[in-house]
Amino acid sequence: MFEVLILSFAFVFGIAARQVNLPPLVGFLAAGFALNAFGPSIGLPDDAGPLLEHLAHLGVLLLLFTIGLKLNIRSLAEPVVLGSALIHLVITCLVFTFGFSVLFSLPLDTALLLAIALSFSSTVLAAKVLESKRELRALHGRIAIGILIIQDLAALAVLSMYSGQSPSLWALLVFLLPLLRPLLYWLMSIAQHDELLVLMGAVLAIAVGGMGFEAVGLSSEVGALVMGLLLANHPRAQELSKALWGLKEVLLISFFLQIGMAGLPDANALLFAVALAVVLPLKGVLFFALLIAFRLRARNAFLGSLSLTAYSEFGLIVASSILEEWLVPLAIAVALSFVIAAPFNRLAHSLFDRWEKHLTRFERHARHPDEQPVNLGTATVLVLGMGRTGSAAYDFFRNKGLEVVGIDSDPNKSDNQRHVYYGDIEDVGFWHQLDIRGLSAVTLATPELESKLIASRELRKAGFTGQLIAGIHFQDEAEPLHSAGVDQTYLLMTGAGIGIAEKTWEKLQEASQ
Repeated sequence: MFEVLILSFAFVFGIAARQVNLPPLVGFLAAGFALNAFGPSIGLPDDAGPLLEHLAHLGVLLLLFTIGLKLNIRSLAEPVVLGSALIHLVITCLVFTFGFSVLFSLPLDTALLLAIALSFSSTVLAAKVLESKRELRALHGRIAIGILIIQDLAALAVLSMYSGQSPSLWALLVFLLPLLRPLLYWLMSIAQHDELLVLMGAVLAIAVGGMGFEAVGLSSEVGALVMGLLLANHPRAQELSKALWGLKEVLLISFFLQIGMAGLPDANALLFAVALAVVLPLKGVLFFALLIAFRLRARNAFLGSLSLTAYSEFGLIVASSILEEWLVPLAIAVALSFVIAAPFNRLAHSLFDRWEKHLTRFERHARHPDEQPVNLGTATVLVLGMGRTGSAAYDFFRNKGLEVVGIDSDPNKSDNQRHVYYGDIEDVGFWHQLDIRGLSAVTLATPELESKLIASRELRKAGFTGQLIAGIHFQDEAEPLHSAGVDQTYLLMTGAGIGIAEKTWEKLQEASQ
């Protein structure tokens, strides 16, 4: 009965949220509150809370594990990540502590703990938003995730200090974990694909990282993240991340239901949550100012700060352990922040396009090293998107003796064998700095239709008259691309079938001779 109720409520409210152009997670939050209000009358078991909490915890562990798979640990030490995270944390804590002490006459220690809980941004919301738009490895995505990890580590430090627990001596063994990387790589190789790969990821995230770290007095969340980091450089790390996608998504539904089921609010809790929702934009404004100060362009600063503009689920973890009487008001505040932030993140690119003239006024003349203009040199062919399709196209052009260059929003795609540059092709400002006069052809090999449409429009707007070819996943993507200026579309799965048929034909011809 329990499974029927939570799945039914989650599905109905998720569909309702989607119908009004809100992310399903907003509906899942609403479903949690509905289950809290009506669950007992329709047969929801009294012990559903602990079970849901357990499932939610597993979802968070898998989320952090997959984040670790996509993270470069060196990015955490970048000044823009470390500086923005710590400065934002200090300023937010000072402002909230003063406000709670003066306006609500709270004791200083309570006001400080509440301020710390509200200073964090939502890892779950930001990761889901960035992952859904495939921007986790774009510059603003990497910086946002780095800031979130610094915040999460700070939250875990607060929990450790106030819980009175300290790591055991066995915790020192964590520093030996990098020695296990060859073993983990070997396991990745023998697990191969499908269910064994999924099971391996779950074991590493939940058993080794989660339970293993807890056993020595450390955070299970940090453990899951560390296990992901150990595998981040493996060639099949992204395959493992994709394999865990469905399992992680289902378990994270429990996380959002759990927030809603934390308790029903009274009038004071609602007023408190609404007041926090009113000041929520200041959180994003402060992040935008800090990212601009660290030399990011307005677009990346805006997208990064918008993804960080939501109160954090880690604040609820802090509250559940230290400030139990504030858990319900904070849960309502977190839910409201999700409702506010999710639609704005969905429209982030179009909002920046609308406000670009106003936001670019704040840019500094000096630029972040990853945002320097790209020089295409003598290249005559440009490949946008250097995944498997783009890399194959790049190698084909190079083997034909053409001067070719690639651009990708993931800086890790650069290597010594190919001329690949970092660039976010969804950034209109990127195209304003690109000299395309020497190009005769552009291949669009990015996975997202929106990025191909933006690139096509900007190339034609800049006066590009050469051939513009786009790979597509579905036939209905062809018409909007042709309207945007694409000369020819190529259905990738059809192309794969033709390629296999050509190889078969060649072998048949060889056999008949």
